Formats: sequence, C-alpha cells, structure tokens
Amino acid sequence: MASASEAPKEVLEADQEWKNGKEPTRQAKWWYATFHSVTAMIGAGVLSLPYAMVYLGWGPGTMVLSISWCMTLNTMWQMIQLHECIPGTRFDRYIDLGRHAFGEKLGPWIVLPQQLIVQVGCDIVYMVTGGKCMKKFMEMACVNCVEVKQSYWILIFGSIHLFLSQLPNFNSVAGVSLAAAVMSLSYSTIAWVGSLSHGRIQNVSYAYKETSVQDSMFRVFNALGQISFAFAGHAVILEIQATIPSTPEKPSKVPMWKGAVGAYIINAICYFPVALIGYWAFGQDVEDNVLLNLKRPAWLIASANLMVVVHVIGSYQVYAMPVFDLLERIMRKRFNFPHGFLLRFITRTAYVAFTIFVGVTFPFFGDLLGFFGGFGFAPTSYFLPSVMWLVIKKPKRYSGSWFINWASILIGVFIMLASTVGGLRNIIADASTYTFYA
Repeated sequence: MASASEAPKEVLEADQEWKNGKEPTRQAKWWYATFHSVTAMIGAGVLSLPYAMVYLGWGPGTMVLSISWCMTLNTMWQMIQLHECIPGTRFDRYIDLGRHAFGEKLGPWIVLPQQLIVQVGCDIVYMVTGGKCMKKFMEMACVNCVEVKQSYWILIFGSIHLFLSQLPNFNSVAGVSLAAAVMSLSYSTIAWVGSLSHGRIQNVSYAYKETSVQDSMFRVFNALGQISFAFAGHAVILEIQATIPSTPEKPSKVPMWKGAVGAYIINAICYFPVALIGYWAFGQDVEDNVLLNLKRPAWLIASANLMVVVHVIGSYQVYAMPVFDLLERIMRKRFNFPHGFLLRFITRTAYVAFTIFVGVTFPFFGDLLGFFGGFGFAPTSYFLPSVMWLVIKKPKRYSGSWFINWASILIGVFIMLASTVGGLRNIIADASTYTFYA
C-alpha cells in the first residue's frame, strides 16, 4: 500500500505535466462539473428504468432506485474528498487514486479494468442508442422514406464521432456537454410527461411476467444492472474535478461537490418520474426504451428521439476522453510518439472504429445495459470508492462511517455478480433469435 503522505511516481509526473503546461489549464467552474456529471450520468439508462421496474415490481423497484441514488451520492462525495487526500497532490485519474490506495502494482489491476469496462461499455451502448434513436426519428419524420437498416444508422452515428473525437480535452467539449445535459433533461421530461398524458394502457398489468423461475431470476438480475447503469459518472468524476482550479484556501472539492449535488438533483428530477410514471402507464408491456411506447404526438416523440441522439453524442465524448488520454499516454511512453495531431488522429479514430464495430455487431440495448451495468458500474460507482475510503481514511471500526462503507461494499458486490450473470445470460438468449447486421 502507498503511504498516506506519499503519492505514486506516476501521479507526481501527471501533476507536473499540468504545471508545465503540457495539459490544459485547470480553469473550469463548478457548473462545468454539473453539466459534465449530468452528461455522464443521465443517458441511455434513464429510458430503460420503467423496463427494469417490470421485473422488480413497485416496492422493490422503488427501493432499489432510492437506495442506489443515496449510495452513489455518498460514494461520489468520497471520490471528491479523496481527490486531494494528500496536501499539494491531486489524483486526477481513477487509476492514480487506485495506485495510492492499493499500491503501485496492485492498484492498476484493480481499478483500470473496471474503469475501462465502464467507459468503453458506455460508448458501445451509446453507439447503439444513437443509431436506434436516429432510425426512430427518421421513421417518424419521414413516413414514406425507404427504410434504412439499423446497422447503417449506427455507422452514421459513429461517423459523427470520427470528427468530434479530435477535440483535444474536456474543456474543448464543454459546449457539446452542456447541450447534452440540456437534452437529457428535455427528453426525460418528454418521456414521463408523455407517459402521463398517454395514461394507462387498456388492461395494464403490474404483475410479474409469466415465465420460468430461472428466467425470471435472470431478468431480475439484469434489471439490477440496468439500474446500476443509470448511476454512472464515477468513472470520470476525478477527470472532471481535475479541470477545476484548487488552492489551500479554496480546494477543488468545494466547487466540485456543489456541482455534483446539482447534478444529482437533476438526476432525481429525471429518474424517478420516468421510472415510476413510465411503469404506471404501460406496466409489464413497457419497452426497454420507454420512448418506443409513445407514438403520439408524433412530432414530440420524434423530437425526443433527436434529443437522445444529441445527448449521447455528448455522453460518448465525456466517457471517451479518459480513454483517449490513456491510449495517447501509452503511445507516448512505449512507442515514443510525439504530442500532436497525428497521435490524436490514429488513437482516437481506431477507438471510435472499434466501438462502432461492436455496437453494430451486438445491438442488444437492454441486455447490454444490464451486463455493463453490473460488470463495470457496480464496482466503480457502488463499492470501489468505499474500499478506497476504508484503506486511505481508515475510519474507526464499528463507527457509522465503517458500517456505511461495508454496507455499500456488500450491496455493490451482490449487484455486480447478479447483474453481470443476468445480462450475459440474456445476451446469449437474445442472440439466438437475432439476425446480425440487420
């Protein structure tokens, strides 16, 4: 384990890069943190929450949603506090904090795989979501147009990122991120207001779907993953905080926490109405994207789908930026690649192409949410921050903090195991009836 007063070598080198001007100046405001966090958290997952309620039911579904909101707000607070847990040193990346908590060798192996699963997994899901919503928008806006395969729409959506990925850093995508945050609030509002105005469908049923015990269990597991997917953001929170200036008198944790609280208020405004009203309106017949249940007014639903497209464009970039940073650092260190456009073009184009390929090949939206939600988001959002808090802060045994952190760890591990198994099983089951590259 790293000592509490000493930062790993890689962290000190990264800190020096900021001071030498090799990295963009730390100049973001607290509201930058709000809309970057909103863009990272509120995305494709919000539209699947009514679908998760189908397999959990009113009581358990509402409880899981509420507990997840509280737990992940607490773990985000922990991440923000740990960003500068050593005076004068800032842990700008999740992996840097992992090195400090678990040691130089063990830290990257614990943190990096989970963070990459979150970031790459999100980008793949957003690639699928963007393509699906573009297709839906065109079908509603142009009824008589020739139908285009979903695979082509995913390719069209991906081509947008071939250009946007060349923007150098978080500050440069601030405008895209702000637009995405506004869109997320807008389409979430359309989803729940549209469901409310639609009213309950005829013979609506809130009973659990009639299926085998085994299938029902796996679907519940997958629903847990879908909810954990909806509480993303922790995997990029340190990178967002790294853009905020910090002094001993005004540490970055103050404006960052202010931004995070703002993001979580917006999160609650979006999540709870969509989940509860969407389920109330359609019951067990709700789709894995609630917008697909809404048909009228056509122009409003078409607009909502277009808003989703704009939002996931921003979300893709927010999650891709840390991956770009990692790939470029590897290229510089291992292959002595110089800073510049060529390095950016090669690494980022290759990454975007990879996510396009996987998104076109495996477009199982709901199951992808469950699988990546369990395998990636449960560790990074639910229990890894609590583990690092116990290691670094060492709260007194059997104290309130100690119990809260261990409860987060146990719940998070259960969600990770259950939803990963459920998501993977459902992907395999759905793949047997899906026509690839359709």
